Amino acid sequence: MKSLVKRSSAAVLARLLLCLAFVPAAHAIEILRWERLPLAVPLVVGQERVVFIERNVRIGVPPTVGEQLRVQSAGGAIYLRASAPVPPTRLQLQDVESGALILLDIAAEPAKAGQPALEPVRIVEGDVPATRYGEPVKTAATVDDDVERAAPAAKRATPVAVVLTRYAAQNLYAPLRTVEPVPGIGRVNLRRGLEFSTLLPTLPVRAQALAAWRLEDQWVTAVKLTNTSARGLDLDPRALQGDFLAATLQHPNLAPAGRAADTTVVYLVTRGHGLAESLLPKLSPIDATVNLPPAAAAGQAEGGARHEK
Repeated sequence: MKSLVKRSSAAVLARLLLCLAFVPAAHAIEILRWERLPLAVPLVVGQERVVFIERNVRIGVPPTVGEQLRVQSAGGAIYLRASAPVPPTRLQLQDVESGALILLDIAAEPAKAGQPALEPVRIVEGDVPATRYGEPVKTAATVDDDVERAAPAAKRATPVAVVLTRYAAQNLYAPLRTVEPVPGIGRVNLRRGLEFSTLLPTLPVRAQALAAWRLEDQWVTAVKLTNTSARGLDLDPRALQGDFLAATLQHPNLAPAGRAADTTVVYLVTRGHGLAESLLPKLSPIDATVNLPPAAAAGQAEGGARHEK
């Protein structure tokens, strides 16, 4: 009986090894670690190479290689295919949610005789500092039995209003490659037709909303201010009218209209809602009460008040 069991086991093992011999080997994947240094991704003309990034990204392709390079994105994967040789070119991958950038240096060359197909590429995050700007501070409360439990509300090392303002200023004035990603920040849509006549009613400026971002329960809206007068203006955030948690000016003054420095940006932070709910209502330039009779303007019926005996 024992010999029969051994022969059966040997036969099963032989069949299993025979099956494995016909299973095609899985494609190897090249792992690239993003540590803020451009990643080299060579291409072969006529071959498609897949880059797995596992996030929703925007792809910036220089117009000089637009006809020679086909770029497609789907489900966290980027598909690159060159139809002709491409000189060294840099692609920018920007995370839609955080705004973080990943730089790829590509170059496509004709295939060589006997050259195997290039394997797919997977991009993973490199080592980053334990505490990054704008991230929540990890706190814990220790109970009597030395078991740590998470704090009910995460605190941030930097106030949310400061994080939002800094992020907005970087997006408007700094190169995209230098924008520091902040987890949780998202772009929000601006309401059309915002009325800014009450924002700085004492100054001859024209205001226009540019963009807005949100983090937790706070919003920041970047508003462009343009001088419409022939004299320079000194700006003071305390003169802004509205329900704002914080207000920061990119520049403290404006040059006369028509000069390069006649425009700046103010960053308005609101809590619990966007900018539209924090602006003062527009007042009519015509005071209709001036046409009322004196008695009616004072709240009395025309003809005087009645006296009771």
